[in-house]
Amino acid sequence: MTNNPESEVSESQIAVHWREEAYYQPPPKFVAQANAADPAIFARFAEDKFPECFTEYADLLTWDEKWHTTLDTSNPPFWKWFVGGKLNASYNCVDRHAQASPDKTAIIWVPELETDEHVRISYGELHRQVNEFAAVLRDFAGLQAGDRVTLHMPMVPELAVAMLACARLGVVHSQVFGGFSGNACGTRIADSGSRVLITMDGYYRAGGITDHKVKADEALEEAARQGQEVDKVLVWRRHAGQYASSTPMAPGRDFFVDELLAEHAGAIVEPVSMPSDAPLFLMYTSGTTGRPKGAQHSTGGYLSYVAGTSKYYQDIHPDDVYWCMADIGWITGHSYIVYGPLALGTTTVIYEGVPNYPDGGRPWRIAKELGVNIFHTSPTAIRMLRKVGPEEPKKYDYHFKHMTTVGEPIEPEVWRWYHSEVGKGEAAIVDTWWQTETGGFLGSTLPALQPMKPGSCGPGALGIYPVVYDEDANDVPAGSGRAGNICIRNPWPGIMQTIWGQPERFIEVYYAKYNRDPDSKDWHDWPYFAGDGAVQAADGYFRILGRVDDVINVAGHRLGTKELESAALTVPEVAEAAAVPVMDDIRGRIVEMYISLKPGVAAEGMEAKVTHAIEVEIGKIARPKNVWIVADMPKTRSGKIMRRVIASVSNFTDVGDVTTLANPEVVETIRHHVQSTKVAKGELPRELSEAEYEEIAKYGAAE
Repeated sequence: MTNNPESEVSESQIAVHWREEAYYQPPPKFVAQANAADPAIFARFAEDKFPECFTEYADLLTWDEKWHTTLDTSNPPFWKWFVGGKLNASYNCVDRHAQASPDKTAIIWVPELETDEHVRISYGELHRQVNEFAAVLRDFAGLQAGDRVTLHMPMVPELAVAMLACARLGVVHSQVFGGFSGNACGTRIADSGSRVLITMDGYYRAGGITDHKVKADEALEEAARQGQEVDKVLVWRRHAGQYASSTPMAPGRDFFVDELLAEHAGAIVEPVSMPSDAPLFLMYTSGTTGRPKGAQHSTGGYLSYVAGTSKYYQDIHPDDVYWCMADIGWITGHSYIVYGPLALGTTTVIYEGVPNYPDGGRPWRIAKELGVNIFHTSPTAIRMLRKVGPEEPKKYDYHFKHMTTVGEPIEPEVWRWYHSEVGKGEAAIVDTWWQTETGGFLGSTLPALQPMKPGSCGPGALGIYPVVYDEDANDVPAGSGRAGNICIRNPWPGIMQTIWGQPERFIEVYYAKYNRDPDSKDWHDWPYFAGDGAVQAADGYFRILGRVDDVINVAGHRLGTKELESAALTVPEVAEAAAVPVMDDIRGRIVEMYISLKPGVAAEGMEAKVTHAIEVEIGKIARPKNVWIVADMPKTRSGKIMRRVIASVSNFTDVGDVTTLANPEVVETIRHHVQSTKVAKGELPRELSEAEYEEIAKYGAAE
């Protein structure tokens, strides 16, 4: 956008020229066994039944005390669900199934190395492990209900054990994605006020052992710099009796978990009965400002919502073998690897490594060997598997009844490959839309009752009432072909309670934009602003267009541009930094950085310095594809960097009208340098979709 009002186009005025896709009907075999096959379910969750409709989800759990109020709206938008109720999440995910079916498999862990044996953990064994580690946390680490603990762990069953042990005590866990750097972990330790860090010595990634413990020392140093001291570091070992890290254990601070467990063998820790609105965990998500947002999720409302959506949308039955190929370090793993599936007493699969190691057939071999019948993954993984092994699925005799896609919109052509090749035309697909903040699915087709449409997530989920607003809070009608901001008109049990320690920011980010009356206690006046653009078809199905702010969605991981730019600015020689998205066939989006240097600084070696700084501050997931050193950034007369212009340059699209810029002459210099270098490196322009062109044209407008 330029500063000329006549040249500005609001989100609501953008025409979206999607070709409407044909419906795919759910397979009759799936419908015959589905948990939600009776159309009467829509009436049960109709708006005139709100909020009592969600008691159907809560009734899937075992409560120590029944709630007296389904939804308390007395302090909006800090909603409270199932008020007066008490329960324990660990009991609901472990004990009640261990009592009923102790030998039933709860978790199957698949190590990355194909020569290593799978580990099967029964509900009875899970109960033992969770109790013993809860005893360590309580008796050795001195933790009690309400304390926060940071976990920085890879995809191992010990992570699920640690989460459930925390939940058993009422301790609030904050799992940081294992791929994040020590510095990123340290920032989250400081923000949450954790004094215990639970980590691991190493794990396998792409066939090699990764030293993970080294990040713990970096994390503690960063946390201390921000004023938070950590008393104890509990270190799980990837291999029994071996230490996979070259980083020394600090005496009196670092402790091997296996040695501590030996001292608590056979311990039984009674689950602490927690109020429904007690926090269960924090999940940090990037935003457009530097400080990450700690999404605080409740115990009763969250667990009810993920249990209900797991039952009806994932169609999980207790005898299913369910594999969500996400990372537990993200909300998808919390909701739909650990808490949702285990609350329903099913078998959930945890895979340690990358999906294409050692080749693109690995997921399908795992599915065949384990008898997986529900598969859940991201469009990024689907695109990558399609590229490296398009013919691989047909080589293996597995059969999915149900498949999920999550994390970002999926292109129709990729959806069709997923349906026909991965699903062999036998599976129902749910293309889900939701967020870290929402706890569970917001948009999806109910798999047995609503047809699938490639590229569309479908309508609002049960009990969720979405709307598309323009910038002036007017409804954007379904079928108009116009985009707007998708919002949810009502609260739901999975919604985050607040941003940890930042209640004002919670209101500002998610509710202030469309709030009708700050003094109102009527939920109708507090629509939830999701920050995503969307268009609604005439049939009520939504197509999600991506973020309306400046968050770059890399392989389903939301990276705040301000975090990226702040990391680059930790390099002393850097004067200005701008992060832009570049469309990529595999990862959806990749990051490119534009850097201007302080006067007199030589450009030599600066690309490597900036890349290293981003890896240290955020992690390798954020590594930029290219770092461009430019003499000056294109700017408005008010000094704002025009990210739209440089995003257009990086994507070989038209930069548009730049005559109103303060320095329009720099644009052609940048374009020639960047595009000629890309072509010389073989990074040729890629044909973009209408939505991608629109995304680039709007990029940076949120500032």
